[in-house]
Amino acid sequence: MKKMTVKQRKWLLILHLLFSAIMLGTAVIFLFLSITAAVTEDEGVFRACYIIMHMLSEKTVRVSTIATLVTGILLSVWTPWGLFEYYWIIVKEILTLLLVILGPVGMYYWTLQAVHYVSVPGVQGVLSSEFTVNNVQLWVGIILQIVSLAGVFVISVFKPWGAKRGKARPNTK
Repeated sequence: MKKMTVKQRKWLLILHLLFSAIMLGTAVIFLFLSITAAVTEDEGVFRACYIIMHMLSEKTVRVSTIATLVTGILLSVWTPWGLFEYYWIIVKEILTLLLVILGPVGMYYWTLQAVHYVSVPGVQGVLSSEFTVNNVQLWVGIILQIVSLAGVFVISVFKPWGAKRGKARPNTK
């Protein structure tokens, strides 16, 4: 297993944190756009909110999620933390799996569906029960994404659960 120098680890950690921050920022933007769509009476703003969310889901969500996943795996493999040596890392991996499903898969699908419904001439698309169900799924996905990301951040800082098999915490300074 390749080990990194302190400088390399810090640069990789910076990349990991930047991509994670982009993920959280995008999820918060989704929340604000969803709130705006829910309260606006302007049809153009309403449609634009879903179109912007879909554009973000196509590029920003995919790239930031994949980059966060890759840098996280590299940090685990190339440092003493390991992929499965600490319970807090395993919990982060489970939450990351949820984020991969919610982000590039869920957000893309739900926003694509929403764009389809809001593109129907008149108000028939947005008055359909399918739009309502899709919109609820989108809201739940956004909230789960924000809560999961916040959980990952908290776990990363506090490292609340110890090592498996009594390993000592590695010195990463």
